[in-house]
Amino acid sequence: METIQEGFDVFLHDGDKAFGAVRQVHAAGIRIYIENAGDFEIAAGAVKDVHDEKVVLDAAKLDAKLTDAIRRAHGAEDPRIP
Repeated sequence: METIQEGFDVFLHDGDKAFGAVRQVHAAGIRIYIENAGDFEIAAGAVKDVHDEKVVLDAAKLDAKLTDAIRRAHGAEDPRIP
């Protein structure tokens, strides 16, 4: 598994659109910024995979507040723009 670094994009599923980016890496996990929601702490155990400068999270290990923020991450975007 690749080592997580600041700036890596964050996903729930590989191939989906990124909803955030890694801001900080620390011993207990990572801090990520989610578009339209701010910073969130993610425990190391919630990271499912890391590759190609992508962090994939395990949705089953995320709390409701974080899941809601992920769902709203692209809400302000114009759906007509790819």
